[in-house]
Parts: sequence; structure tokens; C-alpha cells
Amino acid sequence: MKMSEDDINTEEYPTEIHDYLAAFEKSLASVDEMLKTMMSVSRNELLQKLEPLEQAKMDLVSVYTLNSMFWVYLATQGINPKEHPVKKELERIRTYMNKVKEIADKKKASKLDKGAASRFVRNALWEPNAENENTSKTPAKGKKRKMD
Repeated sequence: MKMSEDDINTEEYPTEIHDYLAAFEKSLASVDEMLKTMMSVSRNELLQKLEPLEQAKMDLVSVYTLNSMFWVYLATQGINPKEHPVKKELERIRTYMNKVKEIADKKKASKLDKGAASRFVRNALWEPNAENENTSKTPAKGKKRKMD
């Protein structure tokens, strides 16, 4: 639903919101384009290409987007979405999104190679050998000075 210049001029709305309406229209076009892209590939085909964690992310983003759009719909109908059950649903979805993020962060965290760490520490520490033990026990011999 593209607004033409004639529609904009003949519509009765405050001119102060013209920029907001233009931005809103651009955002709607962007959402429409993304939905067309997502709908062009079957869900099963898309999920087969993704790892389980990526599948969960995609499902959560999809359901969050759908509920967010419903939130906007309620607002356009004059219904306060903060008092509607959709608010609790969005919070629930955000909770799961945070859980998935924690799992992804744990997966990315570096893992300790215990064998490599113990070799590194062992080689970094000084170990006295037989040659060093003899020289370290005997006092260093220096030149004696005569006192005048």
C-alpha cells in the first residue's frame, strides 16, 4: 500500500506527522520484503540447513516478531498493549532468547586444554639440575682486596 503524493495532500492529518508516516511506510515496506523472503523458502527446508541452536534462534525471532506486530496492531486499534496478555508473551519470549544467548556464549567460550596448560607451566618453572646445584651451594669466589 504505497501512498502517492496526491493521497498525502488530500489526507486530513497534521502536517507535523508527515515525516513519521513516511518513515513508518518505509519500515512497513522493509518488513513486507523480509516476510516475502522468509516465505519463499519452506520452513522445513530452512531448518534442515541450520544447527539446533540456530533453529531455536530463528523460531524465537519469528515468534517475537509476530507478537511485536500484534502489539503494534493493538496500539493502532486504541487498545493499550501493556494491559494485554501479549505483553507477558513478549516477556516470556525474551526470557527464552536470553537463555539461548547464554548457551551460545558458553559454546563460544574458550576451553582449557589441561594437557597443554600443564606442559606450559612445567616448562615455565625453573628446575635445578645437578650442575646448578653444585654451583649454588658453594659460595662465589671473588678477588680479595688488601686493606691498606
